[in-house]
Amino acid sequence: MSVPVLLDVDTGIDDSLALLYAVASPEIDLLGASCVAGNVPLDAVVSNTAAVLDLAGRCDVETAPGCDRPMARPLKTTPETHGPTGTGHAMPAASPDRSSERSGIDLVIDTARSRPGEVTLVALGPLTNVAVALDREPRLLTLLDRLVIMGGCFGVAGNTAPRTEWNTHVDPEAARAVFAAAGRGACNLPLVMPLDVTEQARLLPHHVARMAEIGGESMEFLDPLLAGPEAGRLMSFITDALRFYMEFHQRYDGFYGAFVHDPFAVAAAVDPSLVTTVETTVDVETAGELTTGETVADFRDSWGRPPNAAVAVAARADVFLERLVVRLGGLLRSRP
Repeated sequence: MSVPVLLDVDTGIDDSLALLYAVASPEIDLLGASCVAGNVPLDAVVSNTAAVLDLAGRCDVETAPGCDRPMARPLKTTPETHGPTGTGHAMPAASPDRSSERSGIDLVIDTARSRPGEVTLVALGPLTNVAVALDREPRLLTLLDRLVIMGGCFGVAGNTAPRTEWNTHVDPEAARAVFAAAGRGACNLPLVMPLDVTEQARLLPHHVARMAEIGGESMEFLDPLLAGPEAGRLMSFITDALRFYMEFHQRYDGFYGAFVHDPFAVAAAVDPSLVTTVETTVDVETAGELTTGETVADFRDSWGRPPNAAVAVAARADVFLERLVVRLGGLLRSRP
């Protein structure tokens, strides 16, 4: 039986792979995508999201624009990581009038209300949309089956500041509001996928080569990653996007490959066996001189508060990567 899933995205490169993973997964019923400003401004997020879904053959998936800025701060984007438009060297185009007439906030609330206890919401960008939706519908976390959050770091270095992960860095006030709400009666504790586990999943050129082979694509690997002249549109998108992402990681992280944070969060949302979790209390620093945006987990119960999160502390990254390669390879075979 498939799991009804909503994705909340700020579509850059790994969000694109997450969308493709959701489309390619038989156990996922993708209901829609709410968009939030983060990796790139909102208009680019909406365009990228719709374009990726169209390339994957899912023009029917609603793509709805949400918040165009954080709750209390100016928007910071990351063109150095995802490129000026958010998809690296790829330049996909969405169909005209592809954006939904209702907001991403309404998409989340309406869907949760219409299917109480059924829907999993996977938040892959800053938590602005989720926080605003909670303000409008305080029952949201009880209406959802579960909220899954890609964000935070606890025992590893941050990717934005020494102890800060990008999504919480962009809108720490929103993240703090969401964790506060989760401590007031969510049916299932939110699953948090921090850098501690998502950075265990490194997509390397040999993974993409095998993906292409499974998909029946002509693929030529030079240095850098390069699609062969006969590659299909979806394969060309994947390789053009990943080439930029891998170049970024080579410059900043010392390896030619890519952390695939967002698809790992989607995979764990529907297969909890991919991660080991610890129930704890999480809060977010919003006023630190050096630590604004830091996610703090009370693993020793110093605060004495009820748990508000199930934090992933270990993961079967190899199983996930194999699944990602096989599923995207299968999607490539089915698309022109």
